[in-house]
Amino acid sequence: MSEYNGAAVGAFEADSYLVCCVAIDAAVKAADVKVEGIERNRLKSGACVKLRGRVSDIKAAMEAAEEAARRLSPITKSVIIPAPSPDTEIMLHMTINK
Repeated sequence: MSEYNGAAVGAFEADSYLVCCVAIDAAVKAADVKVEGIERNRLKSGACVKLRGRVSDIKAAMEAAEEAARRLSPITKSVIIPAPSPDTEIMLHMTINK
């Protein structure tokens, strides 16, 4: 968990787990990012994906993910957090692997 502290975060959600898989594949091939977590939506078939890396890599990865996903189903929400605060780090880790 501590290896990611301070690294930029890119997070996106899609309504389909399959779309998330395609988007993740494109993201990690496009830039030097690591997948920090994939959280399945308990009420639907979608998921939330969290990526970590340098801001420039996160931006490139998120663009690649959105482009790849668009062919199947659009990413419903996405955000980039350039420098998460310590309190945000706690929140980011709360639901990983749940």
